[in-house]
Amino acid sequence: MKQSTPQSLVLVAWVSCLLFVTGCGSGSPKPVAPPIGEVKVIQPIKQVWSLKLSSPIQLTQYLQIVNQKAAVSGASGQVTLVDLSQGKQLWQVDLGSPLQTGAGFDGVSVAVVSATNELSLIEDGKPLWQKRLPAQSFTNPVVAGERVFVLLADRSVMAFDKTDGKRLWTQQRTGEPLVLKQNGVLLPFQNTLLASLGGRFVALNPDNGQVLWDVGIANPRGLNDLERLVDLVGTASRFNNTVCVRAFQAQLGCVNAARGSLVWNRASIGNKGISGDETTLVGTESNGVVRAWNRASGERLWDTDRLKYRELSQPLWTAKAVIITDEGGWLYALSGKDGSLLNRLQSPAPGFASAPASLDDQHFVVLARNGLLLAYQLP
Repeated sequence: MKQSTPQSLVLVAWVSCLLFVTGCGSGSPKPVAPPIGEVKVIQPIKQVWSLKLSSPIQLTQYLQIVNQKAAVSGASGQVTLVDLSQGKQLWQVDLGSPLQTGAGFDGVSVAVVSATNELSLIEDGKPLWQKRLPAQSFTNPVVAGERVFVLLADRSVMAFDKTDGKRLWTQQRTGEPLVLKQNGVLLPFQNTLLASLGGRFVALNPDNGQVLWDVGIANPRGLNDLERLVDLVGTASRFNNTVCVRAFQAQLGCVNAARGSLVWNRASIGNKGISGDETTLVGTESNGVVRAWNRASGERLWDTDRLKYRELSQPLWTAKAVIITDEGGWLYALSGKDGSLLNRLQSPAPGFASAPASLDDQHFVVLARNGLLLAYQLP
């Protein structure tokens, strides 16, 4: 297992930041989203509660919900645990440094990574320990099996003992010099840890970091570093043994995580994670087209360009509708059968810092950039 060096850290972090300051486009004018027009309400969306957090949310993150609780990373170092059943703040701690990742949460402990590369573990509103990381991280840590796992920007995975923060192992893969400054893929599966290392999807032994299987989702292509950029983006969609992931602006693929084999992959130009149920996957393309695939075969089921050229979130699949937000603060409910628009609702948010996250069969929550945490019901 190869450990990263401070020199490689500086290069990777600087290039990643440069990429997202300059952007990935060619400088051409942004297409104008066509008007949607009047929408007949077929699926109501009802706001249940809102909670104003103490600071704006500059960090884009995804919410890990356990036992109807979730932790939120604030703009300047605040970590807040919220009871989502009531919209009530349980505790808040200020770590004193801007945060770089969303929160990993197992129902008891919260793990976050700061912009100064400090991994912190918190319980009951009190920091238990902090450990310096050798590289930046942009992915929510995973807290599971009495360990804390982090995915770093130098394409390494590290494991720490939850009790005292002792480093247990490091697994690293060398890759292209550019990385995405957004959530990668890191999640537990049965007795393994699944992680994205560039365009590869790997399973690791959580005890020692040994690679158990390795599946390619997309391969680097192009003549320069930017064109060759390949990373898997979070979050993944799992049902039973099938885990489906997106490779940035390239491919969508499903893996049998029990066998470590690729089930299928398809070309798909998107930069957000995917959602779905046992039969269907749904995702948003970079141009605002919403697309659904058959989970078992990869066959395309439907497309809709009703939301084209809007900056859309990762979708949330529910039994009643597919929920998507945009940067204008709008919520959309689409039919999971054909993608038809069932409702459109303006929220009190100027824009969102998280994709919608499922609370139960009828409720979902979404985090706004102005610090509002909003809960909605699908009656």
